[in-house]
Amino acid sequence: MEIIAEWGTVFLVLAIIFGFYMTWGIGANDVANAMGTSVGSGAITVKQAIIVAAIFEFAGAFIAGGQVTATIRKGIIDPAAITGQPELLVYGMLAALLAAAIWLMVATSRGWPVSTTHSIVGAIVGFAVAGIGMEAVKWGKIGSIVASWVVSPLIGGTIALLLMISVRKLILNADNPFERAKTYGPVYVFLVGWIVALVTMFKGLKHLNLHLTMGESFITATVIGIIVAVIGKMLINKVKIDTTADRDFHYASVEKVFTPMMVFTACAMAFAHGSNDVANGIGPMAAVVSIIDSGGQVGQKASLPLWILLMGGVGIVIGLATMGYKVMQTIGTKITELTPTRGFCATLAAATTVVLASKTGLPVSTTHIAVGCVMGVGLARGVGALDMRVIGNIVVSWVVTLPAGGILAALFFFLFKGIFG
Repeated sequence: MEIIAEWGTVFLVLAIIFGFYMTWGIGANDVANAMGTSVGSGAITVKQAIIVAAIFEFAGAFIAGGQVTATIRKGIIDPAAITGQPELLVYGMLAALLAAAIWLMVATSRGWPVSTTHSIVGAIVGFAVAGIGMEAVKWGKIGSIVASWVVSPLIGGTIALLLMISVRKLILNADNPFERAKTYGPVYVFLVGWIVALVTMFKGLKHLNLHLTMGESFITATVIGIIVAVIGKMLINKVKIDTTADRDFHYASVEKVFTPMMVFTACAMAFAHGSNDVANGIGPMAAVVSIIDSGGQVGQKASLPLWILLMGGVGIVIGLATMGYKVMQTIGTKITELTPTRGFCATLAAATTVVLASKTGLPVSTTHIAVGCVMGVGLARGVGALDMRVIGNIVVSWVVTLPAGGILAALFFFLFKGIFG
């Protein structure tokens, strides 16, 4: 307790700096994953991706980012083991933030799309094992998180594959694909608005004191979906058939119909990502702030001040704007060739999987989902459409992430313990 009283302000400043550094890493690596499909398919430019992400990542974190933060913060280690020594949790959370942020910076500089969730979970486990003992880690919880890393890309990839098959059946294989694209386009756009709105209503509005029943949530989500579909229809109607381009590529005009639709999926993906992954940066920070505010009490619950959510949103946007282009290239162009139809299916599938995961409070990896979905749309054309060498490199970087985060966090934990203890 004396250590908290003596160094409280220093801990607070470090938590803010490391938390900001971590959210910068999330923006540079994870948000770039989220926007890579839209940029890679040519639907939006890198500049437009940054603007879309700035608005919708921020909105997702602010409106719907409350639930996952709790899992990251209190679900992985058992605070009972350190009730008498709250400073250990402070050292550990600071170490976890710094370790995960450094690993993200290394991975981003090499263009590897790694998981921020992996990084922070690995870092928290690393500090807990090194600083408290094996028994402090809730291994059952870790097991379910690890399972979600395997399950989520499979679910995402399957949804993407099914969406791609539906586009092929309903639009591409029809006698007049351009007219069919204009007919079915608004239906797909409705799905984007409806899914994201529905899950937001379900999970994320408690900290804004909005409590809707199941029925009210469905009605509100349907209304939002219809509004989004109407806007989509207006944009789709402006697309004209391009007979010259169609001579070179039979579906050129159809792809043009999907280009404005991709803007909606890019917004949805950014919102879904903000709601799920901002927790990685601000969960440990919120734990430190709550311990210092309470004078050293390690609570099972820590309130989430809105300024922390705001700071997380700002860090993410700056990260994407400064370093995001490297990972965007990997996801958008190197795994498989993306067109607007493929990019649309991949991004809608990814957004759906992320928001479903957020609803259950599982900190899944947006990266794994995004890669799984891109592979899913690639598989619709056969295994030959995938660059297996690139996928192999990505998988290796995923495997390395957990131990890298854990080892770094253990080292920083002992460093902080030595300095302040």
